[in-house]
Amino acid sequence: MELLISLLIIAGTAAAAYAIIRTNPAQGAPQREWKAAPYQPQPPATPPALHWQDDGRFMVEVVNESKFQPLLKELAGAHGDAPANARYLATLMPDDANPYEDKAVTVFVDDRFIGQLGTKDAVVFRQRLALKEAEGQPTTCDAVVKGGGMFEGRRMSYVVVLDVEPLA
Repeated sequence: MELLISLLIIAGTAAAAYAIIRTNPAQGAPQREWKAAPYQPQPPATPPALHWQDDGRFMVEVVNESKFQPLLKELAGAHGDAPANARYLATLMPDDANPYEDKAVTVFVDDRFIGQLGTKDAVVFRQRLALKEAEGQPTTCDAVVKGGGMFEGRRMSYVVVLDVEPLA
């Protein structure tokens, strides 16, 4: 009798294992694709409240994604194999509408979105805006598009640096 019970338990376990493997629960339900439009901040409509400067040291780098490289290449202009050094006026705008970063500060050059300040830099920048009584307002500073030179047969990435007192 014990042998019969043991065989029934083994057979039941094998049948359950077969059913689980056959239905493949690891595959799970199909994943839904979310099709959201990428966030595209707009340049400010109001004039800048003030102009920042740090004696031409250009120590604050704009954070940007690889998708901005074609735009930065265009802004860099023709520079051959040497690194670019194209100067612009940048507009910095606290971006409270940004769905991904609640303290974002977006950066525009020629009214085109080129990136934003890093998270920690944005917090410090907003604190400095408050000290200058310019909270939420656009400001400007000088900017340089650098990079794009050739190194070991490959073109380097472009970056934008701002003439703002270091934010760290």
